[in-house]
Amino acid sequence: MALRSASTLFFSLLLLSLPQTQTAQGTPKSSPAIFGFRDASAETAQESKFLAVPDPKLAEQHLRILTQAPHVAGSPEDKATADYVAQKFHEAGLDAEIVEYRVWINYPAEISVDVTAPADLHMHGPTREHVEGDSYADDPRVITPYNAMSPSGDAEADVVYANYGSPEDFKKLEQLKVDVRRKIVVVRYGQNFRGVKAFVAQEHGAAGLIIYSDPADDGWRRGDKYPQGPWRPDSGVQRGSIGYMFQFPGDPTTPGIASVPSLPDSKRTRPEQSAQLPKIPTTPLSYSDAWPILEHLGGPDSPRDWQGALPFTYHVGPGPVKVKMHLKQDYQFRTIWDVTGRVRGSELPDEWVVAGNHRDAWVYGAVDPNSGTAAMLEAVHGLGELLKSGWRPKRTIVLGSWDGEEEGLIGSTEWGEQHASELANAAAYFNMDVAVSGPKFGAASVPSLKQFLRDVTKAVPAAKGGTVYENWQKTSQSDAVNPPEGGNYRPPAAQVKADVPVGDLGSGSDYTVFLQHLGVPSTDIGSTGPYGVYHSAFDNFNWFKKFGDPDFVYEQQMARVFGISIIRMADADVLPYDYEEYAKEIVSYIDSAKKKAQAELVGQTVNFAEASQAAHHFEQAAAKILVRQQNSPRDAAKLNQALRDAERALLMPEGLPNRPWFRHAIYAPGQYTGYAAVVIPGINEAIDKHDLARTRQQIAVLAAALNRAAKVLENDR
Repeated sequence: MALRSASTLFFSLLLLSLPQTQTAQGTPKSSPAIFGFRDASAETAQESKFLAVPDPKLAEQHLRILTQAPHVAGSPEDKATADYVAQKFHEAGLDAEIVEYRVWINYPAEISVDVTAPADLHMHGPTREHVEGDSYADDPRVITPYNAMSPSGDAEADVVYANYGSPEDFKKLEQLKVDVRRKIVVVRYGQNFRGVKAFVAQEHGAAGLIIYSDPADDGWRRGDKYPQGPWRPDSGVQRGSIGYMFQFPGDPTTPGIASVPSLPDSKRTRPEQSAQLPKIPTTPLSYSDAWPILEHLGGPDSPRDWQGALPFTYHVGPGPVKVKMHLKQDYQFRTIWDVTGRVRGSELPDEWVVAGNHRDAWVYGAVDPNSGTAAMLEAVHGLGELLKSGWRPKRTIVLGSWDGEEEGLIGSTEWGEQHASELANAAAYFNMDVAVSGPKFGAASVPSLKQFLRDVTKAVPAAKGGTVYENWQKTSQSDAVNPPEGGNYRPPAAQVKADVPVGDLGSGSDYTVFLQHLGVPSTDIGSTGPYGVYHSAFDNFNWFKKFGDPDFVYEQQMARVFGISIIRMADADVLPYDYEEYAKEIVSYIDSAKKKAQAELVGQTVNFAEASQAAHHFEQAAAKILVRQQNSPRDAAKLNQALRDAERALLMPEGLPNRPWFRHAIYAPGQYTGYAAVVIPGINEAIDKHDLARTRQQIAVLAAALNRAAKVLENDR
């Protein structure tokens, strides 16, 4: 009875907090305007119904089931999670399907790291993850810590410490006269994508690479270690892919085409020829295992900003510590399983609104990714209740539970490549990955959907009172002074509105194929906090229940934001894009690139006039079409077609130099950052290379893309 009373009180309070369409006397009153809707009353009513459905207790049940066993991509346990998600999609009334792909991935067969010198120093790793008070890590199915996409190999050499393994760090070693050629390089996780660390080490001739987690970055320097606190314990290891996803994501043998089971081997790239696969053996260690290696290194003191939190002075080497790496990888073509759920649109069935989250995990994956899967399933629960009430979306809704994300965004990429022609009419892709690791809401998006996200969060009650938007505002204002630990949504490259900041989309999650290869406007949302167990055996249900979201109220909040985004986009009369904000950000990007060129290409003439003129042309066209959107015609088909096509017009047919899979002229993952976005990447990366000819050529490419987009917007009538 107490539970029933609490539930009744909760829903009474919820209904009071939801948008109202009637006065207390029952007299209808106008609903608040929603951008993209001629009359928002029906939409407001549907959203109110939806908001009452996502249930914290059901989200907890989903997460408990999804994380009951380790489920790395391609494993029987992974298939069991696919079956569970498909069942929930079906129960909600979606047309559910499990889609198989045959992809080239590795599991660890034999992984060892041994100190072989000095003679009196001993370390044999990787040590099995373990803490007292948590038995999850003791499950024999927990996979040995390894790096996906690393080659097999044996290396024995002196050790060099290279901080985070960035190009700047290796340049500093050169200044210190430390030669990394034929050495085993030890770097710490953080600052850049682990695949970039392998790429730069390979460029500099290293024999092998060890990546460890330093307690300064996500261990005891940040706070109490798990299980007393949320931070990484001594034996915790970050697994992860080192595939060169900045070249292309997805199956390493099928860039640009879907790796369907029937694809003959003759249509595949041979693995040894794949531009995605690294050449040097790479493996991760805990800071407990890395400790004796680093403690006994000689050579110069490390630069002081390279000092981590282990209790000794860090040196860079080389030697006298020598390490032997033995990596035997079990590479095979393995089956992975995407799950899709579809609701056919009642009026515009060929226009898709796609939303997704990946399901595979390195071990249990309570936070990454299944906090997102649980939230998605509660959003699907809400959609199912609307369907039962008779609602049908105008546009087709497609939900995706992607597999193989951890190995290299594989499931989403293969599905996107398989459905490229249908996605040419997609209205949006909404992504969740880590839905909840704490209470701080964050988002990243193409600029045309930044205001859409802000507006959606104004309609959703926050977990602890107020709206999500109001809480987002408060945390973003305090972040300017004191950035919170655990946040992973970087500030945008340009902020043209005095509003909550929405970050830029780089890579590292499943929106990549949709935006950067196919030109579908995309967003990514999450709720973050102190989270030190990323990609370890300790990212389990026990950690989540203790530190992530004990009452699952942030799970409920994220389900609501995700679901309202889908419903609003599926039913909009006019697509709610704001190209004016997009254009203003691009103008700012070009101004910044101009200053960068002046600093980097000293004494050389770089004329940005063509790109600047094209950006202003785009800005003018965007301002005009925004007026049309605000005064939407009854027949909005041509207007919506122009709005959809403008994003596609920003694709470059030839792609980026040296990595043609990435075709977006405005956003790409950085070749030396991996996850973080590089804006107008063709120009900025050419400047970084001090390549004057390429810089000029990429200015022309950007100008052409912006003029194409502007003309599309101008031809909507």
